[in-house]
Amino acid sequence: MNYITAFFLGLSLSSKPFNLSEIVESSWFYGAIGLGMLFIIIFNIMAIVSQRNGLSVASVATKMSVVIPVIFGIYVYDESTGLQKLFGIILALFAVVLVSIKPKSNIRLKHNLLFPFLVFLGSGVIDTSIKYLETFYIEDNGIPLFSATIFGCAAIIGIIILTIKKIKRQLKFNRLSLLGGFVLGIVNYASIYYLLKALDHESLESSTIFTVNNVAIVMLSGLVGLILFKEKLSSKNWLGVGVAILSILLVTLA
Repeated sequence: MNYITAFFLGLSLSSKPFNLSEIVESSWFYGAIGLGMLFIIIFNIMAIVSQRNGLSVASVATKMSVVIPVIFGIYVYDESTGLQKLFGIILALFAVVLVSIKPKSNIRLKHNLLFPFLVFLGSGVIDTSIKYLETFYIEDNGIPLFSATIFGCAAIIGIIILTIKKIKRQLKFNRLSLLGGFVLGIVNYASIYYLLKALDHESLESSTIFTVNNVAIVMLSGLVGLILFKEKLSSKNWLGVGVAILSILLVTLA
């Protein structure tokens, strides 16, 4: 439901009419298919990591993946590498870990690291691929249709998986999932759309965008947990919030 909602939202916001043959012939089509597959695969692997290793491990693995698009941006797009910016990026990685560690966190190396590594690698590849496709293949007004195609591919894969589960009688339907998926689809589409718009901005570098985006998500998630869910932040969490703010300032002002 999440991906179906995001798909139709992208189509409705596109200034171009929906033409399947033109989409298939687009230079970014196969890249969108690959991203759609990665979206739903990594989403499910994140769920496995959350169950087996804990939510903190999944969060750290996802946000630490920022090093992949950052390194890619520096070497491929020749983005700036000043001392202040590099120091800010290093602080951002520390901030992710500090904010994610909860009193009962399960971050230990003795657990199977295969799935956390796959989340780390997959998330990094997704961000890197989005920037690459946006730079070389997506036209100025093509972001909504490109985003819709990604979510459409993910939706098709999800429907196939659910159909197989239904045949095997492993599917437990919950009506609230429809509402939750609908809301998530709107947020999901908006996050990709505005990320692409930011990457398309001439004055912003991808290494800056991905660093600020990832560390800000972790920081705000911690604060939302404190305000809405009455979660208790440890001294390490508060230190992480402070380090996150400092890293954002260093990276953006570099």
